[in-house]
Amino acid sequence: MRALVQRVSRGRVTVGGEVVGEIGRGYVVLLGVARDDTPEDARYLAEKVAHLRIWEDEAGKMNRSLLEVGGAALVVSQFTLYADTRRGRRPSFEQAARPEVAEPLYERFCAELRSLGVPVATGRFQAHMEVELVNDGPVTVLVESPRRGDAAP
Repeated sequence: MRALVQRVSRGRVTVGGEVVGEIGRGYVVLLGVARDDTPEDARYLAEKVAHLRIWEDEAGKMNRSLLEVGGAALVVSQFTLYADTRRGRRPSFEQAARPEVAEPLYERFCAELRSLGVPVATGRFQAHMEVELVNDGPVTVLVESPRRGDAAP
């Protein structure tokens, strides 16, 4: 599972002109689910994202988490995070989970964030979405769940 986390002053997702998710200060999280991801990956990644220290403290150091600043998360499903571009010109998405596997894990990730106290807004799974955001910093961080057999950092 991969989460591309963007620190934002605001973010919004629209589908067909309708706003389906919107936040102020917080993270826009583009979430990719791999074929072999599990509910444990969703739990691990949500914990990591909620506690990721990429907000400045009083000294100007990135030392505060989303929970500490009272921010929200706008979570958008993004299977293209598993694009493999090593061969040819057309990306392969073989490592991305099929929708029937990805959607429950996407929902689990959102539920895990909520259980940690993070307000969560979402996009619409499998819809053509327009994502607007104002990246604060800019700060963008890629967070991944450990693969089976890999040691957790």
